[in-house]
Amino acid sequence: MAGRLDDDYARAGFGRRVGWGLRPAVLLVDAVRAYADPASHLYLRTAEPALAAMAALARAARAAGAPVVFTAVHYAGDPAADAPHFHRKVPGLDAFRAGSPYADFTEVCRPADGDLLVRKHYPSAFFATGLDRWLAGQGVDTVVVGGFSTSGCVRASALDALQYGFRPQVVRESVADRDPGPHEANLFDLDSKYADVIALEEALGRLSSGAAPRRTP
Repeated sequence: MAGRLDDDYARAGFGRRVGWGLRPAVLLVDAVRAYADPASHLYLRTAEPALAAMAALARAARAAGAPVVFTAVHYAGDPAADAPHFHRKVPGLDAFRAGSPYADFTEVCRPADGDLLVRKHYPSAFFATGLDRWLAGQGVDTVVVGGFSTSGCVRASALDALQYGFRPQVVRESVADRDPGPHEANLFDLDSKYADVIALEEALGRLSSGAAPRRTP
């Protein structure tokens, strides 16, 4: 079945590569305790290996002088006031209220000095955050994506990266979801239409080969 699906998509012209540009950045989406703590309603059983892969991406990017961006869903007040329809659909957003222990980053993968932290109310790292302008100002043309969850915030962020003119590279080992079905289906769809889904080894090799220096005015 998988082979027939691949062939059908290929015949339709899907699945070509967007490739890498000259200046990558690593975007790590919502690497927070809500997805990594078994006590959380949002806990993902596959979070631990994905966090380790995210941490490896961050280390490689920092060593190469490439920007590293962390995002976190954050509500200073009531999520129902800041994102009413989203909260109506997903009451679990209460985990991201200010002061919630689940809203904090994990010890395995957290921002370091020099990384950019983006607070968001909705799935995409780009929606109403100004991230596209910041990346453009850094001369970035390629966005290497990891995070939680594959079918939600990772998908939305990779799609918006494409729509804002960046080359999205989604690292398979660095993303996770609640169930293998949505996880694999969304990786297939992203790879077919909107991004390149690549292996961690490839991403680390590309990053360690050296990022182009930041453009200066």
